[in-house]
Amino acid sequence: MKELLEFIAKTLVSHPDEVSVTEIRAESDRSIILELRVSKDDMGKVIGRQGKIARSIRAVMKACAVKENMHVSVEIVQ
Repeated sequence: MKELLEFIAKTLVSHPDEVSVTEIRAESDRSIILELRVSKDDMGKVIGRQGKIARSIRAVMKACAVKENMHVSVEIVQ
């Protein structure tokens, strides 16, 4: 899932070399937190107008997680 989020983010931004994804395992083995970091200039491209792109990214990641019987949370951090 980490690779999928990284791929999606790199296709959206102007500076793909500054994209990084950190995977954090939560208390249970079935929960994952993915922290997405992008360039300050690209933050708007990842979030989108009224958060539409961010919501879409989260929806795709949740669909992937359900397929693997997991729970995922995507956080976009600076």
